[in-house]
Amino acid sequence: MSMTREQAPRRQGLGAPPVINPSGVVKRLLPRTLFGRSLLIITTPVILAQAIATFYFYDQHWERVTNNQAFGVAGEIAMVIEQLGRDQTAEDRGVTLDMVTRTTDLMVTFSPGERLPNWHRQHLFGILEHTLGRALDEKVGRPWTIDTHVAHEWYGINVQLPDGVLHVLSPERRLFSFTSWVFILWMAGSSLLLFTIAIMFMRNQIRPIRRLAIAAEAFGKGRDTPLFKPEGASEVRQAATAFLQMRERIQRQISQRTEMLAGVSHDLRTPLTRMRLQLAMLPEAQEVEELKADVAEMEGMIEAYLAFARGEGAEPPAPTDVGALLTDVVANARREGRSVELSLPDATIIVPLRANDFRRCVANLVGNAVRYAGRAWVTLQRQGGHLYVLVDDNGPGIPAEVREEVFRPFHRLDSSRNQATGGVGLGLGIARDIANRHGGNVLLEDSPRGGLRAVIRLPV
Repeated sequence: MSMTREQAPRRQGLGAPPVINPSGVVKRLLPRTLFGRSLLIITTPVILAQAIATFYFYDQHWERVTNNQAFGVAGEIAMVIEQLGRDQTAEDRGVTLDMVTRTTDLMVTFSPGERLPNWHRQHLFGILEHTLGRALDEKVGRPWTIDTHVAHEWYGINVQLPDGVLHVLSPERRLFSFTSWVFILWMAGSSLLLFTIAIMFMRNQIRPIRRLAIAAEAFGKGRDTPLFKPEGASEVRQAATAFLQMRERIQRQISQRTEMLAGVSHDLRTPLTRMRLQLAMLPEAQEVEELKADVAEMEGMIEAYLAFARGEGAEPPAPTDVGALLTDVVANARREGRSVELSLPDATIIVPLRANDFRRCVANLVGNAVRYAGRAWVTLQRQGGHLYVLVDDNGPGIPAEVREEVFRPFHRLDSSRNQATGGVGLGLGIARDIANRHGGNVLLEDSPRGGLRAVIRLPV
């Protein structure tokens, strides 16, 4: 089968390796919290500076001191070998060896007639052994071996001479500078002390930001935070003050709206009551019945609008058994002759809620489901840090492209909702408004029952 030119690039692209974004990898490796990132900003320059200082110390000071000490020991060994070469008798060599042991830190003995067994170039491991071996090659120039296990804190150096083996025991302090360990320990100790102080200061600086975030989150969920006050750095205090001012403006706006709607309710209900009384005194006629229906519709619209724009109200959040609340809502719907099924988890779920508001939210969704579908299913779930209330129906549903529009006040879908069934287009708007005041949301999805699914998602 031949492949067209349009298909060739696609087939070749299937085997291409995925492109890795370096910035995305770096973001995943960085800490997610402000405390972690601030601590990283502080510690990274300190660690780099200490790493550079340590490298410079080892490359300059430690290596130079070790090299000087190793070459000093090798020079003394070369001097002893040269002096032994000048001695003619064994007594003279004994005097020389005693003098070296007495005047230096080296313990030198000579074994005449001994040979280094199977001597070959020794494989050295440590930096000190390499430095000492290079010094012996340069200063002594004879076959040698280094024994690092001869004794604790002692190095054994064996040099092959023409008539025997010279054994030298050198203390470790003659070859190794302990100031390097002191330097490293001092740097590590000071770094730990500075890191501890930095962590303490950073925690004190991050704490006001964390409290501001908690207060903002609680306010977004409809909870009051009376004990919150600005503290910390000037920028954090400025942000906290702005949050408090915003909270006061929102609460004042809600209070004014509630008072205004109370006045609107009083002003509108009075003439509607007079109209209802006047219509009741008129003789029975088709026109009178139509006017009565219009008055009833106007009263329903006013009540629905007041329920939609009631705002926060005076009900404080309280720990509420969500399962018991849903049971009451379903029981009320069944008493009205509606077919509603309820599914609850085994564990009891208690979260802070405004019980009456949340009951109205669920009742609106259940009422919409049974009004337009005839049957509803209510399910309570908890996944991670969220609580889900699912309301499914088997009705005609709502097209996906217009699901957000139905949350607008007084919006109706004539194609999917029969206007004769009642309602003024505020049920879903009220439900979402209540969910938003609890820090959650209401979403519409396709239901596995064949109709519409309304999802109430609340943070736990």
